[in-house]
Amino acid sequence: MLHRLRRWAHHLRLDTRDARRALPPAACDRLAQAVAALERDHAIELRLCLEASLPFSDLWRDAPVRERALALFGQLGVWDTAHNSGVLVYVLLADRAIEIVADRGVSQRLPASAWQVMIAAQRLALQGGGSAEDAFLAAISALREQLPQETATAGLVPAPDNELPDRPHLL
Repeated sequence: MLHRLRRWAHHLRLDTRDARRALPPAACDRLAQAVAALERDHAIELRLCLEASLPFSDLWRDAPVRERALALFGQLGVWDTAHNSGVLVYVLLADRAIEIVADRGVSQRLPASAWQVMIAAQRLALQGGGSAEDAFLAAISALREQLPQETATAGLVPAPDNELPDRPHLL
């Protein structure tokens, strides 16, 4: 019960301004460049999302962070890419939590252990006192390391257009 009250207090004192402070425009620009570079080299569409706190309805239900990430995966259209190659990297500031959700075109090409390694790298960057930018850069780096041979051997062809925005989505 005490844990839940602490979580509520932490979530209720954060808002969108906190997300903007955590990722100022210069950081968003650097992340957009990193996303664009990753997408040029790999057959994925990456979407970064930083949320300060859960919506009240999710907080009231004590919804898991993974559930929120899956909802945003749909709301942001990450699931709707030409080659089912969308990947959402979600950071929730209030809980200092990280989730990666990948569409079936990407998730089938990497073992579950690879996704766990990516989440662990992000978690270390964020919970070790690092910034949200550090956590996102750790995820991009991990994706870059894990995907080269997968995209080459899987026969995936990069989509001709950039289907998802490269700048982080801030909530």
